[in-house]
Amino acid sequence: MEITTNQDLSILTLIANASLLVQLVMGGLLLLSLMSWWHIFNKIFTLRNARARTESFEAAFWSGADLSRLFQQVSAQPGVGMERIFEAGFNEFVKLRRQNGIDLSALMEGTRRAMKAACQRELDRLDAHTSFLASVGSVSPYIGLFGTVWGIMNAFRSLANVGQASLAHVAPGIAEALVATAIGLFAAIPAVVAYNRFAHDIDRLANRFDSFIEEFSNILQRQAAK
Repeated sequence: MEITTNQDLSILTLIANASLLVQLVMGGLLLLSLMSWWHIFNKIFTLRNARARTESFEAAFWSGADLSRLFQQVSAQPGVGMERIFEAGFNEFVKLRRQNGIDLSALMEGTRRAMKAACQRELDRLDAHTSFLASVGSVSPYIGLFGTVWGIMNAFRSLANVGQASLAHVAPGIAEALVATAIGLFAAIPAVVAYNRFAHDIDRLANRFDSFIEEFSNILQRQAAK
């Protein structure tokens, strides 16, 4: 196709006129971007709910509520985060305490292991799909760069069929190729920002969970020593 100086260089036109491979690269990047945004919004609501439930549970726990009654309330509904850690720890504490001849160290060690296991399960649930965001953030620019390199190669190859080369002949082809890099950055930047934010929020929740495990263990130990 002959390229003229007044050729339309709008984004949609550039995408439509790109080679098939470059279009596939762009389509793949747009798909990755959509998947990233789905995970981003889903993770925002998940972490927001985990923080709200954690704060609500901490307020109830430190209000001096009876542990058995609090355990019944938590067990009556699906727990989240710290609620599940408390449920696992208190349930194991009660079970082990019913065993005859168990010493205090074994009782507390079993209780702490149950809470650590529950904590790890909760962190794994909160951390789900964040690795996908990290992958999109690190790989998308290179995928876009591959599309750009391929498009530029095609643009220069097309010059062999042109008697007199000029910027007007090569500019549309290069512009088409650069759109792939732009889409790659469009997919990568939100994924990287979201991943860093989510990693920070999950680390803060993990620190709160660890502190609660130690504090709750001390409370149970004092209760068992009576």
